[in-house]
Amino acid sequence: MSDDRKADVVIIGGGLMGAASAFFLRRRGRSVILLERGLVGQQASGVNFGNVRRQGRYLPQLPLAHRSRAIWGQLNELIGEDAEFLATGHVRGVYDEAQAAVVEQYASDARGWGLDLEIVGGSDFRRRFPFFGPDVICGSYSPNDGHANPRLAAPAFGRAAARAGAQVIENCEVLSVDKDGGDFRVQAADGRTFRAPCALICAGAWGDKLSAAFGEPVPMTPHGPTMGVTEPVPYGIVPVVGVSTKVPHEVVYFRQVKRGNIVFGGGRRGPAYPDIKRAYVLPENTLLQLRELRRLAPALGKLQVLRTWSGIEGYMRDELPVMGPSGRVSGLYYAFGFCGHGFQLGPGVGDVMAELIATGATSTPIEPFHIRRFAVQPVSSWAPASPAAQATA
Repeated sequence: MSDDRKADVVIIGGGLMGAASAFFLRRRGRSVILLERGLVGQQASGVNFGNVRRQGRYLPQLPLAHRSRAIWGQLNELIGEDAEFLATGHVRGVYDEAQAAVVEQYASDARGWGLDLEIVGGSDFRRRFPFFGPDVICGSYSPNDGHANPRLAAPAFGRAAARAGAQVIENCEVLSVDKDGGDFRVQAADGRTFRAPCALICAGAWGDKLSAAFGEPVPMTPHGPTMGVTEPVPYGIVPVVGVSTKVPHEVVYFRQVKRGNIVFGGGRRGPAYPDIKRAYVLPENTLLQLRELRRLAPALGKLQVLRTWSGIEGYMRDELPVMGPSGRVSGLYYAFGFCGHGFQLGPGVGDVMAELIATGATSTPIEPFHIRRFAVQPVSSWAPASPAAQATA
């Protein structure tokens, strides 16, 4: 098939980041081609937990999270759908006094970044959150965080982008991206060629292959989240619930949807293979999750699990995403590798990337996420640079 198309911007990857970027670029008057190998939102954007939370994030990431939270609250006005977003609040339980001190310090520091967290303990804690088990001694509560349906969010942005005039092309496998003169040339498996003076790589766990082709390799590893959902029970747990801990297997979280089901995640991740587009749930990981869920909220131990699933997520060595302009190629931009905590950020990432591409700058600071951080030091010296490793889902 011979079909050459051209636009101002070509986006590779139709997850939440790519679809939101396409939508906001159209709002800024830029013509857009969005290319997705499968269906919009089919990969990590559609299989995650659906947490719309800000607490627990790397502090310099909070301005981006705030910008995104504002968009979540305006989805109906912006795109005509709400993706089942609910501002239910988000509470993180704490098991010991040492971690309670860490949470209190984080709350104090986060205040300077515009996030007000309430530390709740004692009898007030038990009264407000009676579902917690006896091991939970206190918690931090963010009242304006919440959750949404990940299966709905990216497709909704994709439809809105198409209505606004973007060319949203699904089932289009990209074979190569290169720069030919002043334009980027994207070659598809079916023979089509797409050109644009700007290219935005939003390819998730496949983004590292594309950045490496432009001489900017990054240390990214694929993993699969361990997810599950229970039978429905009467709706009664309103906030999203998680754990603040330094013990990896204790990191578990859940939310109850209005239909009554409990959606849960966290704990150990499973294997994921981008080359064959498969990720796997290991039964032992689910069993460990269920043990930790019973500890966190004992009533959940009585529920039947209906389904488990996973997906392919890309994790950077420093647990921070790659976001911003290329350090080597003019007109090339990246937004990938969000390390399992990108769902809340998605709409804000799209807005920021559209602003950056359209104006050359952004009002929201994203410098910590620039890809050049991997070009200035050898692989052997890479190490986690932030508490973002605790910021799952």
